[in-house]
Amino acid sequence: MTTKTLTTTALTGILAFGLAGVAMAEIRIGATLSETGPASFLGDPEAKTLRMLVDEVNAAGGINGEQIELIMYDDAGDPNRARTFATRLIEDDEVVAIIGGTTTGTTMSIMPMVDDAEIPFISLAGAIQIIDPVQPFTFKTPHTDRMACARIFEDMQAREITRIGMISGTDGFGASMREQCLSIVGEHGIEVVADERYGPQDADMTPQLTNIRGEEGIQAVLNPGFGQGPSIVTRNYAQLGIDMPLYQSHGVASQGFIDLAGAEAAEGVRLPGTALLVADLLAEDDPQYAVVQAYTQAYEAAYDMPVTTFGGYAHDAFRILVDAIERAGSSDPQDIRDAIEATDGLVGTTGIYTMSPDDHLGLDITAFRMLEIRDGGWTLVD
Repeated sequence: MTTKTLTTTALTGILAFGLAGVAMAEIRIGATLSETGPASFLGDPEAKTLRMLVDEVNAAGGINGEQIELIMYDDAGDPNRARTFATRLIEDDEVVAIIGGTTTGTTMSIMPMVDDAEIPFISLAGAIQIIDPVQPFTFKTPHTDRMACARIFEDMQAREITRIGMISGTDGFGASMREQCLSIVGEHGIEVVADERYGPQDADMTPQLTNIRGEEGIQAVLNPGFGQGPSIVTRNYAQLGIDMPLYQSHGVASQGFIDLAGAEAAEGVRLPGTALLVADLLAEDDPQYAVVQAYTQAYEAAYDMPVTTFGGYAHDAFRILVDAIERAGSSDPQDIRDAIEATDGLVGTTGIYTMSPDDHLGLDITAFRMLEIRDGGWTLVD
């Protein structure tokens, strides 16, 4: 496997190369993201990232000498709006590829549209159902929820934890991750002895947490969740004085989660996350170091705010797409799809992507870093 690191400098060289004698139209890339609404903490950094990267690529000469036109809509996390915008991008805007689907719900609504139109689509959502079973024109950049469960359970095993409680959101992400965790937990010698749920609008999870605390022999609690729910769970957990490890999902791997939960309440929480959250802790010989540093510095300079895991998903989707178009030497959607599927060793902020006809994610569990919150920030678990 070759390793392809697309930093700003490397990308400029690729884009300047061009293909002599090939005439191409302007490359129109579409996006439908949850820039506002309940998932805006995900969609806003994704949208900011795409705008920044498109400007960067165009300033460097475009892709194979052609400029990119980014056509982006805000679906506000509504699957119906996402479906409408995907149709508009395909039929009216005539894009050659789509990035988006901030959430699992919006992604699932877009997938039938792109498959029917045969337009490559790179999702930014987490559920395993997006790429399992594989759909010809759908890819994604975040780790799957099943992978997150496995990484968490590996860490629990290392701590000799065998009996746990779960409290899960009933939203699409929470329900999917709960299902995936329950399907593999036994493989790790762990038993779920309490299994509670909460709704997206719930503002107090103390009854569910009290029930979990009351179960005999529980050694840790896992919260597969998304949005504000996990922050409420974390605050309630501290308020109840529950003295056992609390694990959260990669769906809340951002500084925003710590801020909402409160640094004191979040102290000691563990979750699987990406190298991007611990950029300053990476060794210089880490394969992701250059990519993570380049994106972090560019984003913070452009927007005067910290990067997030979710913006990183958009970063990786865009880099995969640029790399595919450059290698294909074509902006034909079928050629782009085939080139994405042949992605090999492309280093992103989330991991190193190697895709195939049977794998439209291209990451394995080693792409996850186990993180722990200490003093209001992220640390790496040895």
